[in-house]
Amino acid sequence: MPQAIQFGTDGWRGVLAEDFTFENVGRVAQALADFLKSPQRRDLEIYRDWGVEYRQAEHGVLVGYDTRFMSRDFAVYLGRVLRSNEIPVCITAEPVPSPALAWAVLHHRAACGVMITSSHNPYQYNGIKLKPEFGGSAPPQYTKMVEGFLSYKHKLTAGEEELQEIELKEPYLARIKELVDLDLLRSAPLQVVVDAMYGSARGYIPTILEELGIEHVAIRAGNDPYFGGKNPEPIMRNLVPLKAVIRSERTRAKNGRLTVGVVTDGDGDRVAGMDEAGSLIDSHRAYALIFRHLLAKGLRGKAVKSISLTDMADRIAERNGIELEQTPVGFKFIGEKMVREDVLIGGEESGGIGIKGHIPERDGILNSLLLLEIVARERRPLSAIVQTMMEELGYHYYDRRDLALEARLELVEHLKLRPPGEFAGRRVVAVETLDGVKLRFTGGWLLFRASGTEPLLRLYCEMPSPEEVQEVLSEAEHYARGERKLW
Repeated sequence: MPQAIQFGTDGWRGVLAEDFTFENVGRVAQALADFLKSPQRRDLEIYRDWGVEYRQAEHGVLVGYDTRFMSRDFAVYLGRVLRSNEIPVCITAEPVPSPALAWAVLHHRAACGVMITSSHNPYQYNGIKLKPEFGGSAPPQYTKMVEGFLSYKHKLTAGEEELQEIELKEPYLARIKELVDLDLLRSAPLQVVVDAMYGSARGYIPTILEELGIEHVAIRAGNDPYFGGKNPEPIMRNLVPLKAVIRSERTRAKNGRLTVGVVTDGDGDRVAGMDEAGSLIDSHRAYALIFRHLLAKGLRGKAVKSISLTDMADRIAERNGIELEQTPVGFKFIGEKMVREDVLIGGEESGGIGIKGHIPERDGILNSLLLLEIVARERRPLSAIVQTMMEELGYHYYDRRDLALEARLELVEHLKLRPPGEFAGRRVVAVETLDGVKLRFTGGWLLFRASGTEPLLRLYCEMPSPEEVQEVLSEAEHYARGERKLW
């Protein structure tokens, strides 16, 4: 029997040659074709209530792909199935970052975008992300209907020659340059290390820096579908090469230059930074820095964050009289808010941040440039800027552990039914169950959540010191593995 195909937190993902096969990609393509041509699609809430423009299948589908094994081959196969169903198809001429494809869906007024990528997952995975007409992550209502059209067969009569090629890099970068202060960046004494993690955003940020005459070094920008033996996820354990280059002699600040590192993930929608000493500017600090920066530029609007993102966002919102809303994990939930409401910034723990006036989607390239803009505006080392922010908002430290556990779903459900009154010697002052189980302490929190993209139990924790973070996470891991009892 064919494997079950289900769309999770952001798309459908599977292991190459096991779940992610040409046969299954063909099944998804056929289901998408039937969905796009179905009259029932008009009844979806995104068209009825969100105000999204409905576009018929004849508006065509844009297909992009990342740098993984055979991603272009899968993209071509998917495109051929769509074309066999008489749907116009444009396929990108080269690997592209997901935000470039999302922007192109809006710009070209396509019926849908399809991105062949498994984002930050290990090299043996690949996947499919769907981008509806609004240029963001497909919401559950959308993917559920696509799943309803899945069958065991698909049409394949069209050849690759019937697919039109499209170039996205230059028009997308032209749009990005409209969203950042080029004169400020050009005038600042920056020295930038750009880490593409061998992903599909390679060459995008360096192109802009080259045009502006900004001194920079690009690393992990070549072809390597193994991603250098590390997952293309911008977290500290995967960024040893970036830290080494930043701390090497050739990237030490010269003539008063300010050294900054920026990094994007496998498909370019996530961001992280690194200061001149090689310390990580993780998703929490990046969100807080960019939030403060947008407010300083005079921009206003609601703030949205996922349940696993920093409380620094709450502090900034409170200080500035900004409404803040929390969502489950998955940018599709944040994207909905960005489509329907006046949202200034939306972000998640994984490093995805969406900005007002662009697309209702994450963009690691734009956010990398905004981090550089922050340093350019303040003319201080990034470490000093972070220190000032911590003094203003209070000290917040974060870490996450991922555990491969068969009983992860049962464990989370058990905690929901019977949450503890105390954990790791700390009184639990509140319990949140928006997504997983979040135990709030005075001055910090711990979240238990089953991953929607990998077979993992994720433990997220934010506390006032690094030592407290590790203490709480260790206790949580002991409990999850059955080595500790709560009652």
